[in-house]
Amino acid sequence: MDKVLIIGGGIIGLSIAHELKKNCIKNITILERGEIGKESSYAAGGMLAVHSETDKFDDFFYFCRESLNLYSDFSELLFEETGVDIELDKAGTLYLAFDEHDVKEIRERFEWKKKAGLEVEKLSAIEVHKLEPFVSSDVLEGLFFPNDWQVENRKLIHALQTYCKLNGVEIVENTEAIKLLSEKGRVFGVETNRQKFLADAVILATGAWTSLIKTDNLALPIVKPIRGQMVAFQTAKRLFSKVIYSPRGYLVPRRDGRILAGSTSEDVGFDKSVTELGLEVIREKALEIAPGLVNLEISESWAGLRPYAFDSLPFLGEIAENLLVATAHYRNGILLAPATAKIIAEKVVNNKDSRYFETFNPNRLRTSKVGQ
Repeated sequence: MDKVLIIGGGIIGLSIAHELKKNCIKNITILERGEIGKESSYAAGGMLAVHSETDKFDDFFYFCRESLNLYSDFSELLFEETGVDIELDKAGTLYLAFDEHDVKEIRERFEWKKKAGLEVEKLSAIEVHKLEPFVSSDVLEGLFFPNDWQVENRKLIHALQTYCKLNGVEIVENTEAIKLLSEKGRVFGVETNRQKFLADAVILATGAWTSLIKTDNLALPIVKPIRGQMVAFQTAKRLFSKVIYSPRGYLVPRRDGRILAGSTSEDVGFDKSVTELGLEVIREKALEIAPGLVNLEISESWAGLRPYAFDSLPFLGEIAENLLVATAHYRNGILLAPATAKIIAEKVVNNKDSRYFETFNPNRLRTSKVGQ
């Protein structure tokens, strides 16, 4: 494989380039429609929430867990390669109940995870406050997931971008993919708003914009944007040590004193506007967890477009000869980046199919309709 073209310069595209370079692919180009890493990857909260955001054992759970298990080495390697600390934080995650409905939910969550042998602790309100004194006095009980971590996603993007620049990966920004170039089902490049790019393999890591790319008789998976608004509060010192969830929202404490709060899930097309209603909803969710934030001004607000598939699962695998897709990671792009990069690179370099390509088959919607 002489030349690989990656369309999409977010966390998925950058991670794939990193993995391909490690596997001795010399000629790699990343095309990005805007600025590298400035879409959903930049807007994310950086939670690595395998256990607090999954409700059953399936391939999605196992894929998430495999990716989490790669993060320690991934973090150390990036620091060695670039000198950038991506702030992998292993303090764990709290999941809290504030009413009887919440209590029922987390007790059910506790029972099945405990029976399955996963690490989870059930906490009383007193035990919650010993861990996080600034949590609301209305908390009734909680769960502690020691193996749900977080990473500073913007520093992770910076580390991967730095690696690419240091290792000869060509990054072409402000270049929008218009149409895939193909002949007899074989893809050999892409036409953009600037010029044509040719390659021996093309990888679509195009997130919410995947379905906008034109093709000749190739069916790309359907991906839609879901807007997520978020805010940040700035504190003089770090008030919380752990990521904190409720069934309605979450807080993510950063080392520099920022507290990220989120988020909304809005089907509004490609509109990345931050709205007054969105900010009010997020603030209300945050204050339920920590009323002490009431006097803090919102220091930053933003929105990103999560790439969403019909069943909330990613699309991974081969669509046509020389064309792979890695998209629709929805809420879990940061978490799934290392494992996605690994299986896509194995396919490109060794033509090895991952078992996950069947579960996350890009044609599964069409396949399921045929079978009905």
